Amino acid sequence: MNEPVFILKGNIIYSKSLTELAVCEHGYLVCRDGRTEGVYQTLPFKLGGNPIRDYGDCLIIPGLVDLHIHAPQYSFRGLGMDMELLEWLETNTFPEEAKYKNQEYAKKAYTIFSDNMRRSATTRACIFGTVHRAATLLLMDLMEKTGLITYVGKVNMDRNTPEYLREETQASAEETREWIKDVLHRKYKNTRPILTPRFTPSCTDELMEELKKLQMRYSLPLHSHLSENRSEVEWVKELCPWSEFYGDAYDRFGLFGSDCPTVMAHCVYSDDRETARMKENGVFIAHCPESNMNVSSGIAPVRKFLREELNVGLGSDVAAGSTENLFRAMAHAVQASKLRWRLTDESLAPLAVEEVFYMATKGGGRFFGQVGGFEPGYEFDALVLDDSRLSHPQALDVRSRLERMIYLADEREIQAKYVKGIEIDLS
Repeated sequence: MNEPVFILKGNIIYSKSLTELAVCEHGYLVCRDGRTEGVYQTLPFKLGGNPIRDYGDCLIIPGLVDLHIHAPQYSFRGLGMDMELLEWLETNTFPEEAKYKNQEYAKKAYTIFSDNMRRSATTRACIFGTVHRAATLLLMDLMEKTGLITYVGKVNMDRNTPEYLREETQASAEETREWIKDVLHRKYKNTRPILTPRFTPSCTDELMEELKKLQMRYSLPLHSHLSENRSEVEWVKELCPWSEFYGDAYDRFGLFGSDCPTVMAHCVYSDDRETARMKENGVFIAHCPESNMNVSSGIAPVRKFLREELNVGLGSDVAAGSTENLFRAMAHAVQASKLRWRLTDESLAPLAVEEVFYMATKGGGRFFGQVGGFEPGYEFDALVLDDSRLSHPQALDVRSRLERMIYLADEREIQAKYVKGIEIDLS
């Protein structure tokens, strides 16, 4: 049972700002009706009598947010990592996604995905499905049972994809419309629909126009890919010669921030014009460092995005990324930024632990509202982390213990997990 008011006790750590951590050792974190009431070193008298869950020397951090993950690709993570993006899509991704037309296969695969997401450090996520309406609804049913809060999308593709996955333009729009109606009828508590054109090369102008109509009718956000690979960027120039840059090919249809809350994954090759438009429109960037290395895309200029105060979060991007573990995504973000600084552009300093932790919590959390922190009023998403398995001989402060978790932790360190004040079953 989840009480309307309860208190967690432990070593509380969260982002005060992009560059500064707030730490309260052996403090109290108060949840009231699914939101944070406050963090206290000494519990106020007025809160006495409320249940306290004492987690001893554990770390308590905000839940982690995955802004970009492909559920149907979870089945082949760790495979085909010697290919570049477009070859990898043709060889691995499209043949696998075609299997989700079979509901039995979809149930087996998505059950594995949803169970592992439930046990992971992720509390919120933006998730790609496939073009299949029934399978996407099944995925949403399973994610609803996890207790995580997610946006899930039925993918749209009506060109430049294998015939066995390609949709006719009007059929794609109609299936998407019916899928949205199905979702609204189900009245999910935690699972929300999000428009999901795969990327510009797979969606005609006519389909984008239809998706904009749906976006306006149902006030939906959008999730897609942007400037991930050099070949892809050049391809968009050929397909959309009228566009100023890749992102403009979305913006011309009103599907690039502004009145359509938008997550764009990657942005490895976003130029100054695209970056300025993303800032102007409030687009969220899902930085996917492991994926960008695995499929030879490159390293996004995240330091530039942060300097210019764009919205930046992290994405695991399974299966181009090998794991849903967002601790690893944080570590990869630091490592990739060092390589870019050393090998490409010394003007963009490497990322610090504080910055990648912010990206994994508040940075991505802002797409969901007041999420990713422990300030009063924030939705109460929390992880309790027991790092005793990661033994060490020296005394470490809380910040150092958090850094070790970023590089060493997985689901074994998660002792408890809360989403909007409700404890998630990790069994």
